[in-house]
Amino acid sequence: MMQDLGKRIRYVREKKRITLNAFANQLGVSSGYLSNLERGKTDNIELHLLEKIQKELLIFSMVPPDQEEDQITFRFNRAMQQFRALSETEPGTAEYLLSAFEIGLEHFLK
Repeated sequence: MMQDLGKRIRYVREKKRITLNAFANQLGVSSGYLSNLERGKTDNIELHLLEKIQKELLIFSMVPPDQEEDQITFRFNRAMQQFRALSETEPGTAEYLLSAFEIGLEHFLK
């Protein structure tokens, strides 16, 4: 389980283009600890640290544990969570991004 968690943390962190050192500093842990966590070489994680990681990376979606998620579903669910948060603080920006996404899809599906 920790290995899967670590892979997901690394995957999302890299997608967000956050370096290992920068994220470790943000979390208040050593880069060595974070590296070990991402590689599944750490057997435990403190709840407050897991909460910080979830807040920044949204690594857990709202899909029930018995339903396997593929990467596209995971990414869309994560983007939807981020979009909803953005729409609360920056509704104009959120509308622009959604419109650009829809126009882009229509363009490439022609």
